[in-house]
Amino acid sequence: MKSNRRNFITTLRAASVLAATESIAKPFNIIRDMRISPNDKIRFATIGMGIQGNFDTQAALKAGGTEFVAAADLYSGRLTRVKEGFGKDIFTTRDYREILQRKDIDAVLVVTPDHWHDRITIDALKAGKHVYCEKPMVNRIEKGKGVIDAWKKSGKTMQVGSQRISGSAFEEARKLISAGEIGNINFVEATYDRFNAIGAWNYSIPTDASPETVDWDTFLGDARKRPFDAKRFFRWRNYQDYGTGVAGDLFVHLVTGVHYITGSKGPERIFSSGEQSYWKDGRDIPDVLVSVFDYPKNQDHEKFQMVLRVNFANAGSIKNVTRIIGTEGQIEVGGNSLVLTKKKLAKAPGYGNYDSYFTFSEAQQAEFKKNYDAQYSEADRVSEPVKEIKFTAPEGEDEHSNHFHNFFQGIRVNTQKVNEDPIFGFRAAAPVLACNDSYFQQKVVKWDPVNMVLK
Repeated sequence: MKSNRRNFITTLRAASVLAATESIAKPFNIIRDMRISPNDKIRFATIGMGIQGNFDTQAALKAGGTEFVAAADLYSGRLTRVKEGFGKDIFTTRDYREILQRKDIDAVLVVTPDHWHDRITIDALKAGKHVYCEKPMVNRIEKGKGVIDAWKKSGKTMQVGSQRISGSAFEEARKLISAGEIGNINFVEATYDRFNAIGAWNYSIPTDASPETVDWDTFLGDARKRPFDAKRFFRWRNYQDYGTGVAGDLFVHLVTGVHYITGSKGPERIFSSGEQSYWKDGRDIPDVLVSVFDYPKNQDHEKFQMVLRVNFANAGSIKNVTRIIGTEGQIEVGGNSLVLTKKKLAKAPGYGNYDSYFTFSEAQQAEFKKNYDAQYSEADRVSEPVKEIKFTAPEGEDEHSNHFHNFFQGIRVNTQKVNEDPIFGFRAAAPVLACNDSYFQQKVVKWDPVNMVLK
């Protein structure tokens, strides 16, 4: 497909129209298909009011047409803060089951430590609630099927929370890949580096943290029993018992984005290497991790390799982007923008310079040149000029609230088709959980991305 700036801008305009039309529900029978009137607010509760729980709640409210009515958390201080920040009439509880029993709540946001995702999600679906579950959808590969089965059986809308794919930069990258703008993909690389204490999950711990203010026994869930430890509760991402490390927390964003852009179902081989380099503070996960993924050919792309890196000890230059490289160019996606660089080789390979041509005899050089000139025209010897085209999302775009809008729209039109349903979410989660298995067990993990099972 020949591309230039005018064609690209035209494509963007058409794509914007298409995106607008796709966001409108197809005709449906309002009595048969609607569960919630377009004029009614969707009443939701948030289970887990930590950092991400607060940001998710704010994004859900910003999406519009919603009402925040209840919250659950195992630390009483957060429940007090909910009433201070969102209103004294918000119902609060330590027991998420009290929320699921309420008939006036339409949807729940599951924003707990990773090891609680599957159980609360399944309980919520069985209780007839629509579910927004933070990434990764599960903390262990063997839990994925249970969530998918519960979702299918429930008929409810479920969205997994890796919100970047609801931004226009990822949508435009997807369209460009589909149009063949960079040829066949052969390599992907992406990073998610940091170098600060909070970025490395050493979050502040309140001075009143104790067994009286924290429901420690419930927090442990299916993890190993141990005495109360405030660090483990408030910095749970640093421990395998509750979190999924840099792979489950950050790689999952990168994998989700690549799958969305390329249409891939996932890799078939995963290998990880890393270490605990800087943050030797009692955590039992690496702070530097590099993983290699081998993606098989499918109907959307040729086989390619992907390399991901997280370095929590990067004191150098940090530029966290995803580079998708093909045979005719690359797309670099970062934040709310992308850069498309097109570069196509000339048909003629050329000769001379660091080439064996100069080692030929004069007679052989003359013969070679004669044959070369007969085979390649002057036009064959000229490469197309390198083209660089940039795209930036509309000012003020909020991919987080977009992701929630997509979820709530699914609820309103009674569909299970959203940007990141549990099947998509598990196909992103399983490979990154395999990264952990590869690292800790020092082995290559083989995965069937179509049937979603370990080989």
